[in-house]
Amino acid sequence: MTSVLLVATVVCAVANASDAVASYARAPFVLANSAEVRVPPAALPYLATLKLAGAVGLVAGLSGAPWLGLAAGVGLIAFFVGAVLVHVRTRVLHNIAFPGGFLLLAVAATVHFAGGR
Repeated sequence: MTSVLLVATVVCAVANASDAVASYARAPFVLANSAEVRVPPAALPYLATLKLAGAVGLVAGLSGAPWLGLAAGVGLIAFFVGAVLVHVRTRVLHNIAFPGGFLLLAVAATVHFAGGR
């Protein structure tokens, strides 16, 4: 179980950092998805910063500050619960697997730092 949670934590950090970079770059898929769920383009840099902060926090947790990794995991859980709720509220369910998958990764990372080793 330790190895699975560790791998999920690393994948979570990489996925969130990658998605943050795509958001900062205003990648077409990011703009299309945010428009579909009615998130204004002006909000993208702020949301990207939250995802990037979560990724950095997970890396810091893996580098010797587990309390920071735990805080980052909890923050990412809150972020992606919000993302799933936005998808449900706007009835955009065809791609809800993406925020749902990110949410599951954040839960695994949080469990990793909470002592699920």
